[in-house]
Amino acid sequence: MKTISVKAVKREEYGKKAAKAVRREGMVPCVLSGHGESVAFSVDPREIKPLIYTPNSYIVEFDFDGKKEQAVLREAQFHPVREQILHRIAEGKPVSIAIPVRLTGNAEGVKVGGKLTLSARKLVVSALVENLPDELVVDVTTLGVGKTIFVGDLKFENLKFVTPATTAVCAVRVTRASRGAAAQA
Repeated sequence: MKTISVKAVKREEYGKKAAKAVRREGMVPCVLSGHGESVAFSVDPREIKPLIYTPNSYIVEFDFDGKKEQAVLREAQFHPVREQILHRIAEGKPVSIAIPVRLTGNAEGVKVGGKLTLSARKLVVSALVENLPDELVVDVTTLGVGKTIFVGDLKFENLKFVTPATTAVCAVRVTRASRGAAAQA
């Protein structure tokens, strides 16, 4: 999985008043939690922009004056103010993270006039950090008209799906053109 490095500055004060002071300085207040503790810090908003405004998922490596900490973005609050909440990665423990889905191949149902629809843009998986892929590639070549691929149909090594097995990933929908092709055959 891709990693983004971010320089961070630890804060000693917690709470609403301290967060407002950080925002007045043009920084973003953040919280890193895990290992039974929380660390308050602030970051430059330009450094976390590639992390927030992307469909991809990343591991974030924070640099606290030379000390490195890895984390996964859990929540980003935008309104009424911007505040980022991040969770630390525990070494040797699985991490749950949403990973984007990419479809490959030309579905059989599309060739006869059906319409391919992607129902789940991201799926939540649980795995060790070193086993997390950048994206989940789903082959739709054998998908016929009216057929659906569910999360339970997907098989990836060293990944456990947190998203329910009955969740539809993609499907080829019936269209007028595909009904006409079926009637002629």
